[in-house]
Amino acid sequence: MNTLHSIAQLRAALARARQENKRIGLVPTMGNLHDGHIALVEKALQRSDYVVVSIFVNPLQFGPNEDLDSYPRTLAEDQRKLLDAGAHMVFAPSVNEMYPEGMDGHTLVSVPVVSEGLCGASRPGHFDGVSTVVSKLLNIVQPDLAVFGEKDFQQLAVIRKMAHDLCLPAQIMGAPIVRAADGLALSSRNGYLDETQRRSAPRLYQTLQHIEQQLVGGRRDFPVVIEEARIMLTEAGFRPDYLDLRDALTLQPANSETQDMVALAAAFLGATRLIDNLRFSLA
Repeated sequence: MNTLHSIAQLRAALARARQENKRIGLVPTMGNLHDGHIALVEKALQRSDYVVVSIFVNPLQFGPNEDLDSYPRTLAEDQRKLLDAGAHMVFAPSVNEMYPEGMDGHTLVSVPVVSEGLCGASRPGHFDGVSTVVSKLLNIVQPDLAVFGEKDFQQLAVIRKMAHDLCLPAQIMGAPIVRAADGLALSSRNGYLDETQRRSAPRLYQTLQHIEQQLVGGRRDFPVVIEEARIMLTEAGFRPDYLDLRDALTLQPANSETQDMVALAAAFLGATRLIDNLRFSLA
């Protein structure tokens, strides 16, 4: 497994792979890899012949007072995990390689509608940064497919719409959330939690399960169910950012006609912002 840091080197290596008629997969990450990331790599390996994993902490998607400077950077350990997983190439560019003329004045890719509300409301400009860097990576690598985790449900919807609207040829694939034994969705930010917070963290998923149980059980008073869930989170020590029910296909607010539904949550536990979602059917 090679690790390359320049776009030119990566494109040269990929040209050789294409000459051998290899199907190329891309797994974009910000590093500090865990089993959830490795599951994305494994899915890419199942569906392609040559897997590139990008590791890039993208400043463009971090807002003021967010954790850009403290975000864990663990390239050596990430390389070991990817080698064990069977990845073929790591692309770990510098900020200067990705934004050689700086980020001020850089072209932005903005995806309307699906980027609005939820994390889009809580983190203004975040999805512009995500869609911009993902579009750059898709153009740099030109993969046949790219795999993203479903934990970032809104992000996946944004990327799918961007690829569709811009006629990008890569197939955008989602991979299921990987959870710890107690239900907590795996995340690089889980490492910020202290021991007490880590014991409380699974309540986020349990709250989403409560919402599912209530609605599958026949309740349709959505605002009341959501308020009950918000109280559950608060009593568990969380500071809810948002808690919402959406149509899983369109991300529009759920209504009495919605069958394919997703409950989405973001909440602070101490200074750590955790997100999760649970998709279910009312059919």
